[in-house]
Amino acid sequence: MLQIALPNKGALSDGAVTLAEEAGYHAKRRGRELSVRDADNDVEFIFLRPRDIATYVSKGIVELGVTGLDLLHDSGADVKQLMPLKFGKARFCYAVPKEGGLTPDTFTADTRIATSYDSLVRQDLERRGIDAKVVHLDGAVEISIQLGVADAIADVVQTGRTIDEAGLTTTGDPILNTQAILIAQNNDVAALEPARLFAERIKGILVAREHIVVEYDLPKEHLAKAKDITPGIESPTVSPLSKDGWVAVKAMARQGDINRIMDELTAIGAKGIIVTDIRTCRI
Repeated sequence: MLQIALPNKGALSDGAVTLAEEAGYHAKRRGRELSVRDADNDVEFIFLRPRDIATYVSKGIVELGVTGLDLLHDSGADVKQLMPLKFGKARFCYAVPKEGGLTPDTFTADTRIATSYDSLVRQDLERRGIDAKVVHLDGAVEISIQLGVADAIADVVQTGRTIDEAGLTTTGDPILNTQAILIAQNNDVAALEPARLFAERIKGILVAREHIVVEYDLPKEHLAKAKDITPGIESPTVSPLSKDGWVAVKAMARQGDINRIMDELTAIGAKGIIVTDIRTCRI
């Protein structure tokens, strides 16, 4: 039975479970179960602390896992990154008091940086050639400056509201742009048929989330222009209509482009333009 580690709480957990369910797996917990077995697909989902997942995968205790890129880098685990999952996006940044003017370029050996990501911060400081003091905290690092424990913090920032309410602002470029990722122990594990199938299904969901199908009728004389507007994956599907000189066209397109596409199709005489969501696909 394929074992897949999913985060046991937070936004990463919600996103991972939703993705697995959309890919046809039963991964939803009724309560606080530590695991869920999907007998139909011969898969067991193990719910672990997000911070620990990369370690379990690297040691071969579970075959696949979903974790954050920031947590993977901080763990130092040696795993194979299979694909970004396009949720849980955030920046891992330094933050300092709004009025202080402190920046990573002005950090010194006396600068105290509070964080829950010791390894990740030390890697960045080493890259910068700075021997600052890293103060490990398990959470709520935003309050550490106010309490006199630190001069700066390093933490995951999504909306920025939490650090703003603490009187802080991000400084310097992000240390890391992070998101949820799918990992395996190595290429051999990733190539196992159940693992390969899971990854293929997940990829299909991710592609579907970013694409739509657009269908429309068009005078055949404008087909060349229409193909430029909706080229599809290989090429659009074109079928003759009973109305002389008209064709029906169907193509996949990127979801973010759909309003522009509809404007341009309307401008060349397309009628009956319909846009349909895609649940999953393989391309």
